[in-house]
Amino acid sequence: MPSQNDDSGSPWGSPSQSSPDLELALKESVDRLKGLFGGGSGNNNGTGLVKILTIGLLLFVALSIWSAYYTVPSDSVAVVQRFGNHLKEVPPGLHFKLPLGIDKTTIVPVKRQLKQEFGFATLGARDPYQGTRDGGRETQMVTGDLNAALVEWVVQYRISDPVKFLFEVREPAETLRYVSESVMREVVGDRTVDEVITIGRQEIEVEALIKMQELSTKYVMGISIDQVQLKNINPPRPVQESFNEVNQAQQSKEKLINEARREYNKVIPLAEGEKDQRIREADGYRLKRINEAEGDALRFNALFAEYQKAPEVTRRRIYIETMQSVLPEITSKVLMDDSVPGLLPLLNLNRQKEQQQ
Repeated sequence: MPSQNDDSGSPWGSPSQSSPDLELALKESVDRLKGLFGGGSGNNNGTGLVKILTIGLLLFVALSIWSAYYTVPSDSVAVVQRFGNHLKEVPPGLHFKLPLGIDKTTIVPVKRQLKQEFGFATLGARDPYQGTRDGGRETQMVTGDLNAALVEWVVQYRISDPVKFLFEVREPAETLRYVSESVMREVVGDRTVDEVITIGRQEIEVEALIKMQELSTKYVMGISIDQVQLKNINPPRPVQESFNEVNQAQQSKEKLINEARREYNKVIPLAEGEKDQRIREADGYRLKRINEAEGDALRFNALFAEYQKAPEVTRRRIYIETMQSVLPEITSKVLMDDSVPGLLPLLNLNRQKEQQQ
């Protein structure tokens, strides 16, 4: 005979006392588990469960290993975060991290030169750091003389501090784009349209570079700007034809001025050279005549001094020296004796010799 504790040993009462609804629910649950794990006997159910758990464990391990290693390119570094908090910077190469999203890595190209284009886009260039663009609005600017111009430019920069680049500013590429546009409008607004289009391009590039770097440092963006380069600068389309005509007229004017200067530089130096040559020749002739005159005067004074000492001797010596210089130049000579009362017929030997030859 059963004791009194038999009825109260189970919280659900004895099997004979269980309700039909409860038995039906338990049966349905068992059938669902059998269908989930492959059905069959109790041993088969256990084997199926082990297989599923094994497959799940293998998948978990494979997923953990696959997400545990990563590669950093040679021109980049990886910023590692653990549960969202900055942990360290990793150099290029193969590295490992805690899997399943515990560690998160962000590749930052610190050694690569990045660029942002304003007003145009290079075909095939996909730069994740380019930022959004509105070329039509970006290029519309007003110069210092209240003229409109369409300015296109390029900003080339590098990421100098990846931690500041990622965590100090929410959208660093977009912020740099706004900074660049603001600085360019300021610099262009301080100059005339002629300076912007022609002679002031280099000054605009240098000044814009300095101001962009100052703002990047002020906003702690972790960016180093290498170069600012102006591209196409055009007037607005409604006045572009008239502006081109003005430019052509100015170019024609400058061309004519340059041609005139070329002719001037060609003729004037030649005339100045000839003038200097004539002046030097005149100076040489003047010095020559002065020196000759002074020499003749000295020679005359010396002869006069000797003449005063011995007039007859000096007169004869002067006569002989003069004859020595004059007679060799005379081809026909006639010698006469003062004692002969008249002229004798002479035979011209020199003329006959010339006729025979």
